[in-house]
Amino acid sequence: MEKHIQIFLTKISYLSIAVSTLILIFIFCFQPPPQTCINPNSNPNQKSHPLSTCHVSPRPITTVDHKNHRLWSTNTWRKSVSSFTSLFINLQTLTNISNHTHSLIMSAGGGQAVMAMHQIGVVDVTGVEVIDSPPLVSRADPHNLPFFDSVFGLGFSVELDQALFPDRYVSEMERTVSVGGVIVVCVQVCGDDEVNDVLKLFRKSEFLGARNVTVMASKMTMIVVKRI
Repeated sequence: MEKHIQIFLTKISYLSIAVSTLILIFIFCFQPPPQTCINPNSNPNQKSHPLSTCHVSPRPITTVDHKNHRLWSTNTWRKSVSSFTSLFINLQTLTNISNHTHSLIMSAGGGQAVMAMHQIGVVDVTGVEVIDSPPLVSRADPHNLPFFDSVFGLGFSVELDQALFPDRYVSEMERTVSVGGVIVVCVQVCGDDEVNDVLKLFRKSEFLGARNVTVMASKMTMIVVKRI
């Protein structure tokens, strides 16, 4: 009796396999091909929101040069560069900055200050930021600069207020600027007491002067010190 049951179950298994095979053959051979992502009856001039990833057309690849050209041609960029240019021209008359001064721009953003330096004739300019913006700005941590000691003749920043560790930030500027070099920082416009608080961060420099300036449409106080 058990032998007959086993034979019966075996026949059912073979039958199930055969039916499954026929179903798979039917699906692959007789199922119509899937519709494409583009509806042939749709109006090509009619714009609509994509319903799925199939409806999303690929975006053209934008080169760095093309991206920079669009950015640098905006009025906002030009005005920012112009404000830095005026500032650096005044610095040239106040200090011994020349066209051959190796200059460091800390927290350089998109590179407006770097471009302004180039426009007034300073050729050796290094701009650093936590996110690089080629070709003007390279990536580097302003709290841990990847430069040897005393390699720059000028250190400049308008972002000291935003530094996570202002003491370390200033220390790196003093470390990388050579003796006799100039360090310039612009902070939120302030009075004598606040200027003195900023000067306490500079342990290897002497105070040269401070004045109120306008940078990127913002009122700021520029503090100039000399590395000793």
